[in-house]
Amino acid sequence: MTGSKDMCERLATFLDDDSFARLAVERRDEFRNADPFPHAVIDNFLPQDIATAVANGYPDPNDASVKWKTHANANVLRKFVEDTASMSLPLRLLANATISRQFLLFLETLSGIDCLLADPYFIGGGAMATGPGEFLKIHADFNWHHKLQAHRRLNALLYLAPDWKPEWGGNLELWSKDMTRKVHSIEPKFNRLIVFEVADDSNHGQPEPLKTPPGVFRRVFSAFYYTARKDDAEWNAPHFTLYKPENSPYSMSLRSEYEKAAKDSVA
Repeated sequence: MTGSKDMCERLATFLDDDSFARLAVERRDEFRNADPFPHAVIDNFLPQDIATAVANGYPDPNDASVKWKTHANANVLRKFVEDTASMSLPLRLLANATISRQFLLFLETLSGIDCLLADPYFIGGGAMATGPGEFLKIHADFNWHHKLQAHRRLNALLYLAPDWKPEWGGNLELWSKDMTRKVHSIEPKFNRLIVFEVADDSNHGQPEPLKTPPGVFRRVFSAFYYTARKDDAEWNAPHFTLYKPENSPYSMSLRSEYEKAAKDSVA
């Protein structure tokens, strides 16, 4: 019982560590300059004990008591769980972490995109599982969240299948904006986080059918992030006074304070 309580506390607080702020600052130039679109691949993102606890609590695609949804058509074949009520406690706490203030500040610092909104509904995301023969063809993501009324800007994918073998495939492929070449093929290694910017030409997918043994699944927790507007030029909806985010010193100071923690922790 004590061990479970300690792990819950770890899952609820691990993002408070200033090492995440340092990581975001260190990797932001790489993110913004990445080809074929802004992205970063971060290995060993979670502390090892937390990654193991979350992996051990990942839902079984064969468990009928879990609220699995299925994508099944010519372009995709996989299962996913959006509803956190159908997740184990460790996975639910991880889900909470991905929509937290601290993780939003991490993503804003890494990407340079301010005023990010998390999706607490995990629409189209959450705990995903792809089994033998399943796939996701190269695509660009949906760009509008009807529930939040917001524009999609970032994806964060955390791989949670321990002891993944390269011969199983399942690599995330990033393709050029004109779809003429595959630029990156990224193995779904355990505890690897991939963050990338979403646009109409952010072409990606896992197009090759998986070659995993029966009962072995490619597991990735996916969280998507939004903004209320696409960019500074998009202020064309009906409005009264147009207050820009920069006119709120307090709200815009949150990220600078987060970055300051990164500097102070190594001073």
